[in-house]
Order: sequence, then C-alpha cells, then structure tokens
Amino acid sequence: MRDFHLPGRSTVHADNGMCATSHPLAALAAVDVLRAGGTAADAAVAAAFLLGLCEPQMTGPGGDMFALVKPAGTQTVRALNGSGRGPAGLDPAALRASGHDAMPLDAACSVTMPGAVDGLAALHAAHGRLPWADLLAPAIRAAHDGVPVAPRTAADWQQAAGRLQGAARAQFLVDGAAPRAGMRFRDPKQAALLEIIAREGRAGFYEGAVAADIVASLRALGGTHGEDDLAAVRATWHEPIQGPYRGADLIEHPPCGQGAAAILLARILARFDVAALDPLGPERVHLEAEATKLAYDARDRFVADDAPAHRLTDEATADALAALIDPARAMPDARAATDAVHKDTVYLTVVDADRMAVSLICSIFHSFGAGLASDRFGVLFQNRGAGFTLEEGHPNEAAPGRRPMHTIIPAMLARGGRVEMPFGVMGGQYQAAGHVRFASNLLDFGMDPQEAIDAPRAFATGGGLQLERGYPPKVRDALAALGHRIDEPPTAIGGAQAIVIEANGTLTGASDPRKDGCALGY
Repeated sequence: MRDFHLPGRSTVHADNGMCATSHPLAALAAVDVLRAGGTAADAAVAAAFLLGLCEPQMTGPGGDMFALVKPAGTQTVRALNGSGRGPAGLDPAALRASGHDAMPLDAACSVTMPGAVDGLAALHAAHGRLPWADLLAPAIRAAHDGVPVAPRTAADWQQAAGRLQGAARAQFLVDGAAPRAGMRFRDPKQAALLEIIAREGRAGFYEGAVAADIVASLRALGGTHGEDDLAAVRATWHEPIQGPYRGADLIEHPPCGQGAAAILLARILARFDVAALDPLGPERVHLEAEATKLAYDARDRFVADDAPAHRLTDEATADALAALIDPARAMPDARAATDAVHKDTVYLTVVDADRMAVSLICSIFHSFGAGLASDRFGVLFQNRGAGFTLEEGHPNEAAPGRRPMHTIIPAMLARGGRVEMPFGVMGGQYQAAGHVRFASNLLDFGMDPQEAIDAPRAFATGGGLQLERGYPPKVRDALAALGHRIDEPPTAIGGAQAIVIEANGTLTGASDPRKDGCALGY
C-alpha cells in the first residue's frame, strides 16, 4: 500500500470508461469520445492522432502502430499489425556495397512505408462506432491552435533536436531551437494533412496529393520509394501469442514485434524464486539482467516478419537458457554463451463501458524518426528500417516487401481465461523487459499497478547495465562487484500505462510519472 508521507501517485478508479496514456490532453480526448458514446477503439484512434501533436518526437502519421483488442462480450483477443514494409527498391546488397554494415538511422533508406494511418483505419472499421472525422477533430484543432509543450516532451525534444534535417527543422523547431515547456507548438502542415485524412479516410493518406508529397520528398532525399509501395500498405489481423507467469497469462503481439522475447524472458524468470528476493535488491536486478541478455539474444537471432514464435516461447528453450545464468557473475557475452543453445514510442490503453479493451502502441522509432519530413504536408518519416539487419541470409535481413523487427509491443494480462489488464511499457528496446518487470512487480511482489510502474528500473543493454537513480549506491556497488558495467541512462527508462478491469466491474488505472500523462476515467 502506498505510503502517503512520500511523493507518489494514487491509482485512478472509475465505473464506466478509462484511458491511460502519456499526455493528459490525449487521455481527456479519449474520455470525451467515450462519454459521447464511442467505443474503446474510437477513443484510441482519437488519442493516437492527438499524440502526434502532443509528442511529435515520438509518433505521428508517418509511423507504425500495433494493437491488441478484446471486443465487448468476449475474452478473445485479436492482434492488429499496422506496420509498413520496405519499399520495392530497398537493396541490402547495394547498402553493403556502399560500405554499410548496419542500416543507417537518419537516411531515406531507413524509411519504411508508414502503416499507422491504415492500422488506425482498420481498427475503426472493425470496432468503431462514431464517425471517422469526429475522431480526428481534436488533433486537427490542436494542430491549428497549438498545444502547450509538456515538461518530459520538452526535454526529449531538446535532446533530439540535432537529429532534425531539412524541412523537418523548420517544422519542429521554433527560432532554430526546441520549444521549452509551456510554449505552444502549432503545426499547420499537419493540420492540412489531418483534414484530408478526416475527409477521405486512409485513401487521403496513401493516394493523391499526400502520397505524391511523401514519395517526391523521399526520392529527393535519395529514397527508392514509389506510390505503389504506399498504395499497397495494409494492416493485418492475427492471433496473439501468450505464455504463463505466476498463475497469469502474458498476452503479446506475434512477430514482427518483439513480444515473443517478453514471453521467453518470463519463462526464464519463472525457473527462479523471484518472489523470495528483495524487489529492489541487487540479486533481482542481476537475475533479470542476465535473463534479459539471453532473451534479447534469441530475439535478435530469430524474430523477423512472420517468423514463427515457438522457437522463443517453448519450455525447452527457457530451460536451456535459464541454466546459463550464474547468480554470482555477469556474463560478458550472451551470444557466445547461447551458441550451443541456438544452433522513441507512445502507448495508450482504453477500456469502455461495455468492457472492450484496447492496448495500442504507435511510434516513429527513434526520437523524430529519421529526422526527415515531407515538404508539403510535413509527414515526419520513421526510421523503422533500422530494425532490419544487413547480415546476408538473416531472417530479418532488409528486403523489399518485408517488415522489420519492431520493438513496439502492446500487451494484456489474463487470469483464468479472463482479460484483467491491458498494459504497455514504451521505451524502445526496453519494452519486452519492461513488460516482464511490470508483471513480476504485480505477481511476485503484490504491488498495485501504480507501485509496479513507479518502482525503479534497470535494463541490460549495449554491454552495460542501465540503472535509474532510484537504486541506492549500495545496489550499484553490489552489481558492479558481480561484473556489471553500470551506466546511468540519459533519461528515465521507458514509460508505462495500465488499466485493470476489476472482478467487481470497476476500472483501476495507472500512469507512469516518467512521462507527462495520466489515467483518466468517468
């Protein structure tokens, strides 16, 4: 239970509907849609478009989206993949020949086709109730009138401002600098773009003037993209994947997302008595760090477009990997250890009065994507192609028509066949580890959703162990003694949102203080 002597947040409780996301204006827009009779899908669409104005460094029409949806009256969950593919002209051999051993982060060749608009249109077509144009109205107003820049958004904006190039600099900088917290950000180019999408639906983005602007701008930047590539974008529905953890089921999106890595990580940790450890102690951090290295190494070997998930989610793989963990020493090279075994982003969740639940995440990958925008309508281009590898013959090798491995993954937690909680933990590569850390906080240590979100985070990545400042020096020292190279992340790790559908019918929301948002219900 929360200690009310200390700073913190309470969980949010409501009877009817609720949204939890990373910006309060988006949460409010979603609740307004629910109160107007819209479904959770309607509310998610409205919030997602508005977040492109509230957090333009994280998301926008030029990015991708994934969702898990539990319709009203059923416990069956469906997965929606609204991610785009490599253009027909993408040539990995040519990239290798030009000296690249990895996909560039800030060039037109890293720009995959934007899938978010089509994905949101597919979500609305399947589960929406209100008119499409009504759902875009809040974002159109925000683009015309402007939104005050929130503190975390301002910090992220300033940190990434140097990535902006050409037309994107004029669009997203104010007098050559990132806007400060409280300044009003307007985007008339995006207002014009959203007005077309509101009138014409997905066709307004993937055909006609907007498509011509996207293609001409990318080709001027050296891209190989064509209007046929845009017209071919189609979101697809799938069965989710799931795996057990401590009496609950973790429901994840199948590849090309990294949800299978979250399930594998949970399976590895299930081999250990995590609940017996100090939740904030070095032993737990070490165990999670080692398990994360192993799960992510497997992800990097096998996760690709339409790849089968069973290689990462079966019990035998988890057994073999768990046996590699030394409780007294950090492994220096996970790939070498596993050879014998293996021969930036916004998240929102909405639950409506009928208990449809939507877990949705959308992103342009790195902060401000590729740092490039189209000339006329200001479509900020994602650099999701950087999720490809240039290793010849790899399942995730860059290729025309192929979707890269994605870090963005929505999730749900179920127990006894009942979906209890849509949730997500944004934060790039961290997301799979963040899902399992959040679930473990709930299931191993009995934290409520807000406590589980607030607790300090650690992440093994890039050969080091990132530790938030919430861990005391003695924990850092103990982990260093185990062989971990301790790094302090430049910003807090990730950002989570969750809504619990309680057995008594009420809703309990939680929102990450690392971001600017909130949970809001009615």
